[in-house]
Formats: sequence, C-alpha cells, structure tokens
Amino acid sequence: MSIRNCLTAGMLVLALAVSAAAQNFRIVVYESNPTASLTKAEASDLFLKKTVKWKNGAEVQPVDQKASSAVRAEFTQAVHGKSMAAVQSYWQQQIFSGRGVPPQEAAGDRAVLEWVQNNVGGIGYVSADAPVSGFNVKTVTLGE
Repeated sequence: MSIRNCLTAGMLVLALAVSAAAQNFRIVVYESNPTASLTKAEASDLFLKKTVKWKNGAEVQPVDQKASSAVRAEFTQAVHGKSMAAVQSYWQQQIFSGRGVPPQEAAGDRAVLEWVQNNVGGIGYVSADAPVSGFNVKTVTLGE
C-alpha cells in the first residue's frame, strides 16, 4: 500500500471517529416545540443564551449536564467548537458584566429529560443511548 493510500485510509478512519463522537449525544426539546432540526450554530446560541426565544415565542430554557460529565464535554466540543474551559470563561464574563447566567445543570440524562418535559421552552442534551420514551420530549436533529 502506498503512502498516499495509507494517508487516505487514516483520514477516513479519523473522519469516522469524529463522526461517531458527534453522535454520542442527542438534543431534546419539549414535545410540542415545532423545531425539528438545528444547526450547530443555532444550538450553540440557544445554550449560550444568545437566542432567548423560540420561533413560536416561548422563552428558551436550556439545561446543561453537570460539568464533570463526559456527554457535556462531547456536546461542548461538537456544538460550541470550544473547550469546557472556554465556555466557562464565556459564562464568567457574562456573569461579571451582569449580562447573564449559565443554564441550570442537571445531574444526568434522567434529570435533563425531566427538566425539559417540565419546561415548555426546555432544551437539553442526553447520551445517545438514553431512553427518552415515557418523557414528554422529542429529539431534534443536529446539522452543520
């Protein structure tokens, strides 16, 4: 196998690994929310509270997983394109300047699902394998 073929194969494996990592979480919203899909930029703006209203006029109510969770680290990198430290720095600046506070934190997938189902404007993320049936939430697709 030539070096070029090895490099191409390596890049393909890396692309598949990145793609698989991006699928380790699902974004969920309140079940009657008309939103079916979000771009990464839209999702980032919702979780950073840059967008404060849904298109239907409901107030956006994001919830994050606890800071130590692996799913939060994956979500943060995939959606915000930043490290956890960079997002924490953003929130410290928002708090210091009086412009906002970070989303509430939930202790895990179940707590996120409960939060979202109890808040009409709720949005959160859960592990890809988290069971969402039995909760009044729906999964939205995440695009580029």
